[in-house]
Amino acid sequence: MIALDRARLQVMIGGICQLSQDELRKEFSRWKSGTYEKARSRFAERKERFEGSSGREIEPLYTPLHTEQIDYLRDLGFPGEYPYTRGVQPTMYRGRLWTMRQYAGFGTAEESNARYKYLLGQGQTGLSVAFDLPTQIGYDSDHELAEGEVGKVGVAIDSLLDMETLFDGIPLEKVSTSMTINAPAAILLAMYIVVAEKQGVSPDKLNGTIQNDILKEYAARGTYIFPPKPSMRLITNIFEYCSANVPRWNTISISGYHIREAGATAVQEVAFTLADGIAYVEAAIKAGLNVDDFAPRLSFFFNSHNDILEEVAKFRAARRLWARIMKDRFGAKDRKSMQLRFHTQTAGSTLTAQQPDNNIVRVTLQALAAVLGGTQSLHTNSRDEALALPSEDSVRIALRTQQIIAYESGVADTIDPLAGSYYIEALTDGIEKAVMEYIEKIDEMGGAVSAIERGYIQKEIEDSAYRYQMEIESKERIIVGLNEFTTEEEPPKDLLKVDPAVGERQKAKLLELRATRDGSRVEASLGALRKAAEGDANLMPFILDAVRAYATLGEICGVLRAVFGEYKPSGV
Repeated sequence: MIALDRARLQVMIGGICQLSQDELRKEFSRWKSGTYEKARSRFAERKERFEGSSGREIEPLYTPLHTEQIDYLRDLGFPGEYPYTRGVQPTMYRGRLWTMRQYAGFGTAEESNARYKYLLGQGQTGLSVAFDLPTQIGYDSDHELAEGEVGKVGVAIDSLLDMETLFDGIPLEKVSTSMTINAPAAILLAMYIVVAEKQGVSPDKLNGTIQNDILKEYAARGTYIFPPKPSMRLITNIFEYCSANVPRWNTISISGYHIREAGATAVQEVAFTLADGIAYVEAAIKAGLNVDDFAPRLSFFFNSHNDILEEVAKFRAARRLWARIMKDRFGAKDRKSMQLRFHTQTAGSTLTAQQPDNNIVRVTLQALAAVLGGTQSLHTNSRDEALALPSEDSVRIALRTQQIIAYESGVADTIDPLAGSYYIEALTDGIEKAVMEYIEKIDEMGGAVSAIERGYIQKEIEDSAYRYQMEIESKERIIVGLNEFTTEEEPPKDLLKVDPAVGERQKAKLLELRATRDGSRVEASLGALRKAAEGDANLMPFILDAVRAYATLGEICGVLRAVFGEYKPSGV
């Protein structure tokens, strides 16, 4: 009886079908060569070939014939059950909506604190911290390389003092905080833990995520500090420390977002992200950790582009792949180790400076794709981000976009609503197969670190970015308001501008901090950190001690630079 039910489910995967597969194949062939071709010969289609971002041809029509290899119980299952294709939670948004987490931060900690309180007051349900470039690459605001960059693309954080100001009046036991920080992730996490301590909140009560994904920095983004080996040590140190002390914290957000922003296709985004994930799991196991002790706190970060159906299929394929990788490759037993939980951000690279109000529509489509694909949290970009940091009005519209989808669209009322679509299921299956081809190729090279060192991943991304741009230049790909449907426009008004004096204010704060802190305590903590870094101890306790002594970010990174060296990329 079970075998009969499975066979019936296979035939009925896309809906009720009374025909046998052979009969349907015959009828489909008749329609395509007859009715369809007759219409196409009279009215030419818009393109000779329709294809997705990865070059996959899109058929004119999908039927159960395109899903006949899919076994419902094996490949789809039910929400909250392996292989999690249909969602990681049994009730999904019927139980709780995704976290609405707007990425924000600029200027000083005081300015960013005011923006966070504004967003929370507007109904945002989680914080997402953007750090400036000097912070991201481990320099204090008074370093010569920080000149002109302080507070520009995020908030400047030089010490625990700034972190205390950043979260002043925000109860850390009640909010979930995501921090987009990678090379110095251990230091910023330590600062957050100590701020919580000062609020009377123990580490085991903290919820949030650090991005902490250094491999994608080497491949796509560039805010690295240390070479791969010590970078991986820092990451596994965080895994180990948090599993024992900060159990509700997501210790890494393995990020496809920046890979996609750099020009990757949807397939490449998933493939390279999961390959990086495999590398992190392997490094942690090699360091002596049990897979089920750290894997439940791994999370992911994906991009969402304009092609709604491709994006939905991408998210579903990624969930299924990660579940199979964790179960079959790493022998995970805990179901949470197999669940791909992910945050989504709408695609910054698709936003145009021309006709910026069009970006509201783009972001709406992208946010809808993320929700239909089952995201756990979501950031929606603002309409003016191709021009400047977003204004308060633009941020509010971006947040309202999520709220309208959540409360007015109806798409959150049932689980995985596009499942069973012939196209969605065929596309999900096709993306999974294409991703596995990439992962197998990367495995043959020795894994993601080796593939990055050889320049393979970078070259694949660069080639895809070039093809995409050539499609825009030739108008094979239409971008409304950019290469078609253009208008004469007035210069933009009311853009947010960061006060150029922010750098001088940060320098003054650093000067005062160094004059008033306990210098001998700082020196002792940095000396202990150096000695630990030269050995093989877990560095998190030593970083925490340095942070508590008000050692600066740049001082801590300076010690680690002296021991580990700096990464120098080779040409692709």
